[in-house]
Amino acid sequence: MSDLVKANTPDKGSVHVIICLEDEFLLGPCGSAIARSFPLFNMKTASKKDEKSEQDDDEDRVVHVTFIDKKGSVIKSESEIQAAHAAAEATRLACRLVDTHPEELTATAYAEECKTLFEDDKTVTVEEIVGTELEERGYGGIFNVGKGATEPPRLMILTYSPPDEADNEPITLIGKGIVYDTGGLAIKSRTGMCGMKHDMGGSAGVLGGFKAAVELRTPRKIRLLMCIAENAIGPLSVRNDDIIRLYSGKTVEINNSDAEGRLVLSDAVAHATKHFDDCKLVVDMATLTGAQLVSTGKLHAGILANTEELEQRAVKAGLASGDLCYPLLYAPDLLKKEFNSKVADMKNR
Repeated sequence: MSDLVKANTPDKGSVHVIICLEDEFLLGPCGSAIARSFPLFNMKTASKKDEKSEQDDDEDRVVHVTFIDKKGSVIKSESEIQAAHAAAEATRLACRLVDTHPEELTATAYAEECKTLFEDDKTVTVEEIVGTELEERGYGGIFNVGKGATEPPRLMILTYSPPDEADNEPITLIGKGIVYDTGGLAIKSRTGMCGMKHDMGGSAGVLGGFKAAVELRTPRKIRLLMCIAENAIGPLSVRNDDIIRLYSGKTVEINNSDAEGRLVLSDAVAHATKHFDDCKLVVDMATLTGAQLVSTGKLHAGILANTEELEQRAVKAGLASGDLCYPLLYAPDLLKKEFNSKVADMKNR
């Protein structure tokens, strides 16, 4: 649907998209699919001749979307349309953040964006642990990955407490927010580094989902933890062979400073499992490894779940939402020897 709309709509001017649904399909995923066709971030310059007209077009552009059922009637369900709008706005938010270049979307700017999004919403609280405070409080994964950058790393903790909370299981969302990944001292190649502004895509995805849930006043407590840092090169950068201590208390021998995502995520997962007694489900999202593309391709996210029931829930949710996923091998007892270290609890590879 995204490809079809993108290929048949102009780059400027208002458009009207009509979606005909043969089955009783949810409108939310359709709204998200349409939203991908209309990105928000663009720094292309126009010629002086066309500059004013293009600016006017951008300011006045409206995307109309109409949903029609299989009988030919316009769908007017207020709740479904509201869900589609929230999903579309969440998708456009995530896309804009991922498209923004790292000189603009620094770790500090990203954190400010998170706070601005919810500054007028009393149902959301925001906590931030920044820079050396991370080290002092034991978040060695996030701190060491980001300590070589000009902007300090941070852990953002956002909590949504619904006004009418039902007896639903709280959920914790965790996102990898590496605003740029050079690979650190294990520096990436010239071609391998291009596009690494996308390495915060996991955090942008869960941020968008969190925002949509808040706007729809989901009757479930939701926490969002974002591990924001830049994996930069500098005199303070973590070295291969360094040993760091994570928030869990476990020590890690750095075997590859370009395998930083698992380090920052481990601190957030440890925080969630240590401090949130009521949370039984933790979901983290990350652009973690290129090996996923080999395993499940470009159209399916790789799912790593520690129970079969959770794995099936994820696959089912992917089919319903259009964000497809497929299980990866989960067998820690068989695979953990690959991470053995002679001088620490484990290695990162």
